[in-house]
Amino acid sequence: MEKQREIITAEEQGAEELGKTGSVERMRELTALLDQAARAYYQEAREIMSNLEYDKLYDELVALERATGITLAGSPTAKVGYEVLSELPKERHESPMLSLDKTKEVWELKEWVGEHKTLLSWKLDGLTIVLTYENGTLVKAVTRGNGEVGEVITSNARVFKNVPLSIPFQGSLVLRGEAVITYGDFRKINEKIEDADARYKNPRNLCSGSVRQLSNEITAQRNVRFYAFSLVRAQGEEFENSRERQFQWLKEQGFDVVEYRVVTQENLEETVEAFSQAIETNPVPSDGLVAIYDDMEYGRSLGATAKFPRDSMAFKWADELRETRLVDIEWSPSRTGLINPVAIFEPVELEGTTVSRASLHNISIMRGLELGIGDTVHVYKANMIIPQIAENLTRSGVKDIPEVCPTCGGKTEVRQVNDVESLYCINPECQAKRIKSFTLFVSRDALNIEGLSEATLEKFIARGFIHTFGDLFALSQYREEIVSMEGFGEKSYVNLIESVERARSTSLPRVIYGLGIPNVGLSNAKLICRQFDYEAEKLLTASREDLSAIDGVGPVIADSFVQYFQDPGKQEAFYRLLEKLNLQVEQSSGQEQTLAGKVFVITGSVNHFANRNELKAYIEEKGGKVTGSVTSKTDYLINNDVTSGSGKNKKARELGVPILSEEEFLAL
Repeated sequence: MEKQREIITAEEQGAEELGKTGSVERMRELTALLDQAARAYYQEAREIMSNLEYDKLYDELVALERATGITLAGSPTAKVGYEVLSELPKERHESPMLSLDKTKEVWELKEWVGEHKTLLSWKLDGLTIVLTYENGTLVKAVTRGNGEVGEVITSNARVFKNVPLSIPFQGSLVLRGEAVITYGDFRKINEKIEDADARYKNPRNLCSGSVRQLSNEITAQRNVRFYAFSLVRAQGEEFENSRERQFQWLKEQGFDVVEYRVVTQENLEETVEAFSQAIETNPVPSDGLVAIYDDMEYGRSLGATAKFPRDSMAFKWADELRETRLVDIEWSPSRTGLINPVAIFEPVELEGTTVSRASLHNISIMRGLELGIGDTVHVYKANMIIPQIAENLTRSGVKDIPEVCPTCGGKTEVRQVNDVESLYCINPECQAKRIKSFTLFVSRDALNIEGLSEATLEKFIARGFIHTFGDLFALSQYREEIVSMEGFGEKSYVNLIESVERARSTSLPRVIYGLGIPNVGLSNAKLICRQFDYEAEKLLTASREDLSAIDGVGPVIADSFVQYFQDPGKQEAFYRLLEKLNLQVEQSSGQEQTLAGKVFVITGSVNHFANRNELKAYIEEKGGKVTGSVTSKTDYLINNDVTSGSGKNKKARELGVPILSEEEFLAL
């Protein structure tokens, strides 16, 4: 009997070990999936799964770690934020910046609040920033980074719309807050981008890129705002042991503080409901709420886990799900040939509005949902705003992926790029590609031809006026037909032709950018043209190795560039186009490259040049490079106020970087 008990015990232990092994394997799978999704979202500005799916997988991983007592190296539950990848200077935070534990249940949040006075505020969806003030002056701004090491963005923070550069308090002050871009500013910025494929996907991605620019002139144009949510240190100040008093004091210093309300168990539910109703009209992006105990001493006494402080909790609304039926999948071609799938379902009411469409982004997401027409699905609004499919209840499977493009009827193919499957039209003459390509070609940063909207281009292409970029400069032969078109007339025609004639005088980098070569932006085009002396023949014969060697280009851009001009048809069209243009003569890299290899930073006002951009262009023409921050790699700081105590001057002196006035610079 004892022997039998030992055998049973051994079998149970073996089964337990086998179960744990299976759990560990699943944890490894989840870690890989979540890391891939986080990398795509935070570093590559693209989505490979919905927020709901990410949260579901994350919660499964947390449950497995609790059950097994194992946390694998590299687990998303043990990491905070994104890895620092840019060229900005790096700095370690004086104390780690932790994430927040979260719940979607009001009763659980109510239980956590207990008998304690608590502050409930928006959980803003932007980029966390740490500001440091000394003697009443902003001296440093650092991004959250990976929670331990962030990027120094001081010059950028100084041009945020609402950050005070000086404050009444003269001691040492460190505070944290969120940099955000409002929905209104997000829409305005996207409206100025004529190429739909190049528009930003959401305010958070736009904000992240804006805050981490190497030039704060770009940051200044983006209307970035800062909302304080935590006071780390204020030398010598007492706050009556109250977080709310800290917020009030920060307001007194001139800071915008995240909107908050004081709650207890008694009014928590109604306050959460009030926030949930306000999110629809809230101008600032938010993905939930944050609760923090008002009693600072009590909060500190609770300590923290490896990832979460115990004095605060994040609340995310339980997504309002609606069941509906998928009636169609619409395939929308773009300029690059990418065909985006859009789910069309029977209309449902979600968060107060009727919705019937949701982007599926790519085929990988469709396969993950096993999504087929006729399936019963649950839909929701991510962050209560963006419609998405949460889950597929019937999972009939992906089928009927179009074999031909819905616009041109040409063949399509499924390609795998960065582990994501997407559908592409491979017909180079696809009308959708042509319309989008022409839209880019006439845009402000390319040939800048006013009066040629996407709708007008579509009409011209349909009537056979335009087949190549060069045809734009022969529109005058269709004068009578254009004048008689709906929405046109003699005045519109004259304005259009005048704009076309002005566009003939342009630069080679603008032309290269306007061609729409994948991955080649205007700045890359400038680098490439400068390297090859602004000579078209040299550009077209450049090898991948030659292009990859250019600082700021790299192998991906080099491959795109070479592949584009390997097509004889594209080469011929390019040369025909150049015959119709008057290219402005630009200084080649072989002439007076007196600043080659030198790195400059420009600050303050200028006298000899119209503005700092003109000075920057002058430096680049001479072979130099201009960045936004003073680092150990900087050769010279240009500032007419050489003796000022500005942050850049201080940094330059610390690093031994020479500070030059314009006169001294020109003497170089």
